[in-house]
Amino acid sequence: MSAENLNDLQVFVVVARERSFTRAAAKLGVSRSTLSHAMLGLEARLGIRLLTRTTRSVATTEAGTRLLATLGPRLDEIESELASLTALRDKPAGTVRITAQDHAIVTVLWSTLIPLLHEHADIHLELSVDYGLVNIVAQNFDAGIRTGDLVEKDMIAVRIAPELRMAVVGTPKYLEGKTRPVTPRDLTDHRCINLRLPTYGGLYAWDFERDGQSTSVRVAGQTVFNNTFLMLQAALDDLGLAYLPLDLVEAHIEDGRLLPVLKEWWPRFPGYHLFYANRRQISPALSLVIEALRHQA
Repeated sequence: MSAENLNDLQVFVVVARERSFTRAAAKLGVSRSTLSHAMLGLEARLGIRLLTRTTRSVATTEAGTRLLATLGPRLDEIESELASLTALRDKPAGTVRITAQDHAIVTVLWSTLIPLLHEHADIHLELSVDYGLVNIVAQNFDAGIRTGDLVEKDMIAVRIAPELRMAVVGTPKYLEGKTRPVTPRDLTDHRCINLRLPTYGGLYAWDFERDGQSTSVRVAGQTVFNNTFLMLQAALDDLGLAYLPLDLVEAHIEDGRLLPVLKEWWPRFPGYHLFYANRRQISPALSLVIEALRHQA
């Protein structure tokens, strides 16, 4: 197999996975027409169609599906091994890709990693904000950040933050003239600011705990976000009650802009953990990131 043909096979895998020439071109950093010509040439040499093209999407044929299932994992292994070889360099370098919630990035990752980035100019950091339970291996992330209870058992996890406590808050203006909730079920009588979870497409159910008793409540309101800081802003703009990390709203509670609601029911969760797959060698760059973030209990 010539180098040119190997490149074309890599192009096929990206196009087939993305199901779009446009998205594949953006991912590979080449033009759409270049990918189209490469695929036409590969199909001509093999003498069989691999892709079915429409005006809106691309799908694999039976032969294409078979080739993708065989070829994709092998190319991933080659890419992983090349990354491992790069990791043998004495000087930490390369890109570390991490997926995390916006709250974790702002309150834990960013401030901690700024000194590391200043000290090591050859380390590049890519942070992707996502509330979904991303498969970090399939999506080519080096690591992810989640609360400890959401990390898969086959991952290596390192605690990077203390225990997380959630709070329900609302402005004095919103709560004026309304009956304060006494139990979590009373939230159904209020406007609440919701969080959309991309993994399941549903709205996050608010979790509560008191004296060993746990309960979850699905709430409703005028606004839905997939961003913690927009939810906070909506609460500050009198649009309802919000369920947010306590450290994010504490200052607003202290200055009276927000009032605590159902405080005796506020739950605690395991703190944020950085997790990564154990199937490949850890690069020096990722090792430095882990050590910088490791929480000193």
